[in-house]
Amino acid sequence: MIPYGSHFISEEEISAVVKVLKNEWLTQGEQVPAFEQGLCNLTDAKNAVAVNSATSALHLSCLALDVAKGDVVWVPANTFVATANCARYCGASVEFVDIDIATGNISVASLQSMLLHAEKSGRLPKVVIAVHFAGTACEMETIHSLSKKYQFKIIEDASHATGASYPNGGKIGNSLYSDITVFSFHPVKVLTTAEGGASLTNDNQLAERIRRLRNHGIDRDLKNRGNSWEFDQTELGFNFRMPDVLAAIGNIQLQRLEGFLNRRREIAARYYDELAKRNIDCVGSINNYSSFHLFGILLDDNQISEKQNIFVELRQQGIGVNVHYKPVYLNSYYQTTHSSISSCASAEMFYKKEISIPIYPELTDIEFNKVVSVLETVLEKSYDNCGNW
Repeated sequence: MIPYGSHFISEEEISAVVKVLKNEWLTQGEQVPAFEQGLCNLTDAKNAVAVNSATSALHLSCLALDVAKGDVVWVPANTFVATANCARYCGASVEFVDIDIATGNISVASLQSMLLHAEKSGRLPKVVIAVHFAGTACEMETIHSLSKKYQFKIIEDASHATGASYPNGGKIGNSLYSDITVFSFHPVKVLTTAEGGASLTNDNQLAERIRRLRNHGIDRDLKNRGNSWEFDQTELGFNFRMPDVLAAIGNIQLQRLEGFLNRRREIAARYYDELAKRNIDCVGSINNYSSFHLFGILLDDNQISEKQNIFVELRQQGIGVNVHYKPVYLNSYYQTTHSSISSCASAEMFYKKEISIPIYPELTDIEFNKVVSVLETVLEKSYDNCGNW
């Protein structure tokens, strides 16, 4: 089976982990600060706070922005559930913004329309979370301008976009257009630490609060202690620290990141070229700034009813496809906890049409050719059989 995504771990990462295991510190040692500095160097952000998952990073970012019961957080309907769940952990309500079906990213037009109505009803969001779907940047300059007009905070969920850039230059994560940016280092992401995440911000106070919250809410500042052995828990926090073992992997992966990105972009460019010849629509467009964490195709309208059969047949022929994502509000939890959810027509159509095909740096030319060939055959069969598989 050719997976839709895969991590790459070499002997260098393994040696780095072994070195940590033989060291005095398995956690709270020198590797995590080095990894955080590496993320700052990559993005030009002033602060990076590494944690045990991107979900934790999203949760702590919401808490640092004082999201609480009675607040409303807006997220795109097309995202992994963690993007919305982080607001719910804080007691806030979640509302969903429709997407641009061509990119899978939040629709600025839908966002503007919702903001106009929300202003009239007195229910503007406290935070808007913009998700860089598949590694391609949202229209952050416009979203940032809207945040100034309507007075909401911005979190960039860049879980797909480590190493990616904005179209006009600058690395995603530099926080020029947001209060906080979150990265994910899950194994199928562009860069992995096995599990892990990080919050990046240019606001020193936000960074300090996230650091405190990841470590039980404990303040270890010497000036706030009476004795050198004392600490003070100033608020309710969590044990969301990243171990040094994981950061050691990340430090090696950071050195490889440019190569990972170049290979993903090379594969994506070939997909756009080869699939265009076969009249297969793709999500997004060829560019040199996306991280291409995912590569999606869009079925034709008359293939929607055959998606299940197409999906199963591709897997049966060794192509590890996936779907990203069912609109969050269609999950049972949100159906039962949110009594009035407006549907997002583009997100629902995207879900009906999108299939993610394999993309990762170690994908070989032979595997690439197999993906294209099998995809072409299966999609042609979906036309010929008219639903009779």
